[in-house]
Parts: sequence; structure tokens; C-alpha cells
Amino acid sequence: MTRARELANLAGVSETALSNRNLVLNGAMAISQRASSTSGITSGDTYPSVDRFMLRVNSAGTWTHSQSTDAPSGFSSSLKMDCTTADASLAADDNVQIQYRFEGQDLQQLDFGSSDAKSLTLSFWVRATKTGTNIVELYQDDGNDHICKSYTINSSNTWEYKTIAFSGNTLASIANDNTRGLIVQFFLAAGSNFQSGTLASSWAGYVQGNEAVGQVNHADSTSNEWYITGVQLEVGDQATPFEHRSYGEELALCQRYTYVFNSEKLGGNDQAISSMSKWSNGYTYGAYNFPCTMRTAPSGTAYNTNQFTIYIAGSTGQPNTELNIENVTPVSCEMNVQTSLGSTGQSRVFRKQELIQGLVLATLYSMRSYNHEYYIG
Repeated sequence: MTRARELANLAGVSETALSNRNLVLNGAMAISQRASSTSGITSGDTYPSVDRFMLRVNSAGTWTHSQSTDAPSGFSSSLKMDCTTADASLAADDNVQIQYRFEGQDLQQLDFGSSDAKSLTLSFWVRATKTGTNIVELYQDDGNDHICKSYTINSSNTWEYKTIAFSGNTLASIANDNTRGLIVQFFLAAGSNFQSGTLASSWAGYVQGNEAVGQVNHADSTSNEWYITGVQLEVGDQATPFEHRSYGEELALCQRYTYVFNSEKLGGNDQAISSMSKWSNGYTYGAYNFPCTMRTAPSGTAYNTNQFTIYIAGSTGQPNTELNIENVTPVSCEMNVQTSLGSTGQSRVFRKQELIQGLVLATLYSMRSYNHEYYIG
């Protein structure tokens, strides 16, 4: 078969172009801006390590969420879930999920809410200690609709490739804006409140009891591990080969949602953050421009503020107060600190001194849905 024919066949099994097929960002788990590993997780909706993949835990064991180098051929990273405290007897509302959340404006090609609603195919690599039935769900905020499918882990501690087809949702359209439009939810554990009904294998109004019927409990032993990588969601009825992006492209796409200024990852200590100027009130002010336009004005957190240093002509010193982040927009923010160094109007450079995380900016959108708070970030 000629190369031209191979490309023609590949185009024929997907309803999208050969590039930009994958709606999921960081599906190869290559980007992990916040941390490589976070342990001791027992509750909450958090992004502990790998970018764009949120962890939800509600009293179903204790977990470590990490970026792992254990991966199938063709991949270098995976997301690893390690159960460190077991819960073999789940309470009714206990659950563990890995979620991926989409902006509505990135899904308009799906034509949901119409008779032309497009089908979707989800593909991924998974490895787990515990075998058996697992559930993955699509939940659509607009309309409060969901569809759930099962897949089987056949062999313990073995990478397995899975593909799951979902029909398009004709019941409700997805808002064309930057709010959350769709969630992919991989269940790892689910109490009886999630399994009391019949699995919602076609699109329907949300019913909690129909979400995760048959889900095995990966929280029932401290021997249990669960890995995933190569996550791809694409338009059409068939899975195509995983669409790899360059590290730089993937990082830039992830920074729309979270940006971490980390001096260690930027090449060493003493990294310049901003040029600043001292005002008459004793505060030094400067602007910080983000590397890309973020989804919305982010919240900002500065860590280890005693490790920031101000450099001016002839002297250096640490701020008298912690770093403040104000006047935040999707493209920039203002930073200010109080300092006795220098005179009014004198310029100085604000630097991060040590090899530790310095500045984290994340876009969080709060939305209430079926009695839980949700965030896109």
C-alpha cells in the first residue's frame, strides 16, 4: 500500500483533519507543572500533578497522584494513582474519579443539541493491579445530561489499549463560551449511590445511581495501582493513532489554565521575574505578563516569599512584606512588595532566589452541578 493510500484511509476513519484530532490536552501526560507527585490525598477536587487531569476523592481511601515513567510503547509518561490507605467497604457516596474538563467553545464542532450531533470515540492506555469492570462517563453541564460506558481490565499490571464509542447528544447544546461544557470521568471507586440503578449507556438526564454500575473498587487494597496515558477524544466512530504534540506546544496549551513560575525548571536559581519601580508609599510595583492568554483572570499564589530578592543599583535585599498579586487579567497581573531599599522612582529587578516553586497562577471557574462544586482549571 502506498503512503498516499495510508493517509487517505486514515482520513476516512476520522471526521476531523489529520491534525488537531485530539480534543484532549496533555493526553500523553507529559506536562506536570505543579508537582511530579502529591501524596496523602483523601478528599476534594484537585490538580495534584499532571496538568489538565483533575482528581476527585470523596472518602475512598488515601491516594498518591503522580506523573510516572511507566508507560506503554510510544509514550514516556503516564498518570499514576497509588492507593496508600485502603477502603474495602465504601460508604454510599464514596468515590474516586479522574476527570478531564473541556471549555464549551472548543466543542462547537460536535453539534450537540441537534439532529446532526456528532459521535465521539475515546481511546486510552490503562494499566491496573485490579482487574474487572470499570466505568467512564461523559457529563454535559448544559442540559445536565450524561452517558456512561464500561470497559474491562483483563490482565493485572499489564498495559491495555481501550477504545469506547459514544453517540452524540441530541438533547442539549453546549454553550459557546469559556465555561465548562463537557467532562470525561474515569471512575476508580464508586459507592452504592453511584451503582443503585441501571448504567446510563445512552444520553439521558443525569441520575447519580446510573453513573458507575458495576465499577470495581481500586481503593480496596494498598497493593492497588492504576495508570493511564494516551488519552484521546475525537469526532467519529473509530479511534485513530494517538496525536502526539511537541512538548513546547503541549506546555503552551496547558498554560491557558495554569502557569507555574518555577526557577528550577527555568534553568536555575536567581531568575528575574519583573522590572519594578518604587513609589512614594514605600511599595515597589511591577507588571508580570503571562506567556499566553489564560482562560479567565486567574487566581495567583506566591510561595516561599522570603526567597524573593530585590536588586537595585549597588545593593540587594529581601522585601519587607510578602508578595502581593493584584489587578489580575487573563493576560497580566500587578505585583507589589514593601521595601526600604532605594529611593522613590528608582528601578529595580525582582528575582526568585532559590530552586523552589515561586508563583502559581490558575484559572478556576466555579459551577454547581448535582450538589457538587466544579472547577475548570
